[in-house]
Amino acid sequence: MTSLPLGATIGILGGGQLGRMLSVAAARLGYRTHIFEPDTAPAADVVHALTTASYEDTAALTAFGKAVDVITYEFENIPTSALDTLEALAPIQPNRRALATSQDRITEKDFLTGLGLKTAPYANVESAADLDAALAELGTPSILKTRRFGYDGKGQLRLKDGDTGAAYAQMNDAPCVLEGFIDFSHEVSVIAARNADGQVSCFDPGENIHKDGILRTTTVPARLSASQRTDAVLMAAQILNALDYVGVMGLELFVTPQGLIVNEIAPRVHNSGHWTQNGCVIDQFEQHIRAITGLPLGDGQRYADVVMENLIGEDMDRLPDLLSAGNAALHLYGKAETKPGRKMGHVNRVS
Repeated sequence: MTSLPLGATIGILGGGQLGRMLSVAAARLGYRTHIFEPDTAPAADVVHALTTASYEDTAALTAFGKAVDVITYEFENIPTSALDTLEALAPIQPNRRALATSQDRITEKDFLTGLGLKTAPYANVESAADLDAALAELGTPSILKTRRFGYDGKGQLRLKDGDTGAAYAQMNDAPCVLEGFIDFSHEVSVIAARNADGQVSCFDPGENIHKDGILRTTTVPARLSASQRTDAVLMAAQILNALDYVGVMGLELFVTPQGLIVNEIAPRVHNSGHWTQNGCVIDQFEQHIRAITGLPLGDGQRYADVVMENLIGEDMDRLPDLLSAGNAALHLYGKAETKPGRKMGHVNRVS
């Protein structure tokens, strides 16, 4: 693949914190970024251009597509109609197959199991009767998730003994997946990258802790044996190659006595990879920009131990203490309003 010339423009769908940090990385490599965002864009402070328009605005999408040299995205739930318009104007990386696979939890699990990878046992649920049948097969405890548009614990319902198909009504009749119980000790994630030439580079797995469905901390190194660490990296590479993927992907895994089980994939830079900003020479954001512009991938080797902590809502009250800590690198997202459950920034503690 021929690399994009310096000064080329990268279009980014989504103007949140991931788009912001991608834009900073792009600027360091000599590229411009143009954000397309229907709402308020925290990334707007650091980008070359901003389009504020709906994903149904074909004229705005067309102008955006003509103004950029390659298109990437910071979230998965982009309407297909918008992608149809944009794909005719500029290449989209990662590709649409990766997006389609990750946008639907059943499609994703069918893809993963088709590769021979293990996932939680699952069943498709599109009615209360489907849920009753799925519960009879998978039992409880289990978790009911919308097939599409869920993130940070949204669109999920944990089911326990005695719950019935009536729980389906709480999901607003959306197509769902029921996932069976997994006995796991902890969750880890691998941030992996692939370029168009097939070069793959993976960062060290990080160990994640969630609260209320939202990632709170990622610690590197994760608690893994040498063989588990190798397996995690090989699984990530297998998925990237199967999708002919270009860019950075986040792969979440459960650590169980029976081995590693895939929780989900995210076809973008990932919250659990923010530690790379202060633990590696080349972080996940630069790695993504390198991949989609045709540059060689960087060395993802870690040179420090890191604990990444998300700053959520009232965590912003701790800023004075965080700014005074000698080993804490602060990354704020420029969001004007603090809300409960809202990611406002993160801090990387380096040792």
